[in-house]
Amino acid sequence: MQPITIGNHTVGPGNPCFIVAEIGLNHNGDMDLAGQTIRAAAESGADAVKFQNYRTEDFISNRSLTYEYISEGKTVIEPQYDMFKRCELSLKMLRELKACCDDCGIVFHSTPTGEDSIRDLVEVGAPMLKNGSDYLTNLSLIRAMGESGLPTVLSTGMANLAEVDEAVRAFRETGNEELILLHCTSSYPTPSEDVNLRRIPVLGDAFECLSGFSDHTAGVTAAIGSVVLGACLIEKHFTFDKKQPGPDHRFSSDPAELKELVEAVRTIEENLGNSRIGPTPSEALGRRDFRLSCVTRRALPAGHTIQNDDLAFRRPGTGIPPAHAYLLAGRKLKQDVPAGKIIELEDLGD
Repeated sequence: MQPITIGNHTVGPGNPCFIVAEIGLNHNGDMDLAGQTIRAAAESGADAVKFQNYRTEDFISNRSLTYEYISEGKTVIEPQYDMFKRCELSLKMLRELKACCDDCGIVFHSTPTGEDSIRDLVEVGAPMLKNGSDYLTNLSLIRAMGESGLPTVLSTGMANLAEVDEAVRAFRETGNEELILLHCTSSYPTPSEDVNLRRIPVLGDAFECLSGFSDHTAGVTAAIGSVVLGACLIEKHFTFDKKQPGPDHRFSSDPAELKELVEAVRTIEENLGNSRIGPTPSEALGRRDFRLSCVTRRALPAGHTIQNDDLAFRRPGTGIPPAHAYLLAGRKLKQDVPAGKIIELEDLGD
């Protein structure tokens, strides 16, 4: 599982978790709002933002299909075609979004739905691609993503193991090995009992690739837990304002929550540290001050042969530790020793 380079970031073992703010449709087709959201994501500490550059006709032909969601506290039912059409991103818009990301020092990428969409992303200089869970079985699209030569992220929501295997094989048939699989539960928001974070390392081990987490839960707890299980990339829906109209704002993180997530992930990464057993630098004083040493239980004269009941164990731990008390039994003192004294080597005779 070799690390992958994305822009100025190295993603993989031993590197910070790559945190993606999934803007998706939360720009509402408004480029000013999109720019505000990019800047807010960068200020909150995200490494990347993700959009969706689809052609509505690529996946909707029946305009009678509707979608029901909660927006601004009300239930909204509208045609899927209309909802997606108003949030389409043209090549010109993608260029503007990429330029805004560059200005903010944050990685730009997007989810395409066809080869034309992939070409647009390559043309604007996106350093990575992302495939959504709903397109995991679109193997021709996945092959096209692999053929782009760009690092690619595949979400695995709703999929069984055979479907993931088919997608990974299709991608690798192109010779592209720069793949990250995301564990994902395609439920918005995801109930706690359906999160199943233990699938993250299983994906990585089963397909010998990097793995991460596409988080659709409320709050930040699941994302933080994913890092403990080895997630190298976290994707979290993000909005500038949860009160904006639209299907995804309600369950998306706002700037304050995303900042909390980023800070918590960076803290847990520090907490994880390394697996080497041994005292840390911060424990050095504790070893000296709180450990125990062998001391005399009572005053002992010169020439006395030390017995086990002559010894007690007291702080600090600067002398012979209790574990080595057996080395003192049977040794003679060459000088008087007061009660409570840490026994030193120079107190002992030959």
